[in-house]
Amino acid sequence: MDGGADRHDGLDRHSEVDRHEDVDKHWSDPEGSRQVMRFGVAILATALLTGVIIAIWAATRDACETADALLCDGASQGAMVAGPALVLAAGWIGAFVITFRRWREGRVWPIWQGAGWFFFFLLLAYLSIGGSVITSGG
Repeated sequence: MDGGADRHDGLDRHSEVDRHEDVDKHWSDPEGSRQVMRFGVAILATALLTGVIIAIWAATRDACETADALLCDGASQGAMVAGPALVLAAGWIGAFVITFRRWREGRVWPIWQGAGWFFFFLLLAYLSIGGSVITSGG
């Protein structure tokens, strides 16, 4: 009877060690931090550049040339919402893919998960604001 208890205790200790290693807060990965910062800046810069390119395209279209507003019709408004949103969505999904890959490799992954959530909420905010502007006719 004691042998079974010893085996059971051994399994509990083993699982405790595994859980402790997974939630250990002493992670340090300076290179990973630099990578996620470069990734974030690249995604934000690409989204901004996409918005600028779409604004230039909308301003030079025949349909908007004489209009008072830069985004004068549904096509230009939709492009202005969809273009940067696709870039932010790529950043969101990309960060979570990297999170999963780093987790599987046993590397430090929480900072990438944070980047994924950042881009997810930024995407939601951008779509909410852009969608409300389009539906209000602005």
